[in-house]
Amino acid sequence: MTARVARPAYRRVLLKLSGEALAGPGGTGVDPQVLHLVAREVKSVRDDGVDVAIVVGGGNIVRGVQFAERTGLNRATADYMGLLATVINALALQDAMEREGLETRVQTAVEMRQVAEPYIRRRAVRHLEKGRVVIFAGGTGSPYFTTDTAAALRAIEIEASAILMAKKGVDGVYDKDPRGSTDAVRFDTLDYMEMLNRGLKVMDATATSLCMDNDMPIVVFDITHPGNLRRAVRGEDIGTLVGGSAGGPGRDQRR
Repeated sequence: MTARVARPAYRRVLLKLSGEALAGPGGTGVDPQVLHLVAREVKSVRDDGVDVAIVVGGGNIVRGVQFAERTGLNRATADYMGLLATVINALALQDAMEREGLETRVQTAVEMRQVAEPYIRRRAVRHLEKGRVVIFAGGTGSPYFTTDTAAALRAIEIEASAILMAKKGVDGVYDKDPRGSTDAVRFDTLDYMEMLNRGLKVMDATATSLCMDNDMPIVVFDITHPGNLRRAVRGEDIGTLVGGSAGGPGRDQRR
């Protein structure tokens, strides 16, 4: 008797990778091992026929708000530096994924045609339809907005079924930091308002509100364990599921 193969629960996903998730020892730079782990994870999902887009952060290189506070630099200038840092991460990720045989495109909200395409929604969707992995860099293109907000915005624009929030060493959303508290409790599910009211730092309030207004599910999981991305895409009980109702995009695009 042939074993039944689990089918993806989501047709199209947006993977949010923070700069910290890509960082090497000390929380800075880019760890080649993490790059190749992510590339292999994405390939396994693409092999299942799932469309994959990625929004990458830049906190492993420059985090705008903290850099401005530390140096006295103008906040907008520091944020633009952070946006440029996301492009560095996107190019590193693109190279790692192409080494795994994936076809990719990098699109930036801050135009730099020598290294990437400008962000055009219709072109991004067309790339996804052709089986390419699209990496969105440059955040929203504006200062004062986080890459979490960029992830929520791009997910809605490309009609993704869910946002997959990849964490490094943390397997979901907890009531307190599990790395410093032995009694931290993990949530299996959360709704958007509870996340906002509890002040849980899954994503910033602007991004959360965007997801809530558009009923965009968020799956928070640990990317460092091989196979976890595939499990998340298949809808397995992994990490924490935030939001997503019966009528939302996370449900009407399940198959």
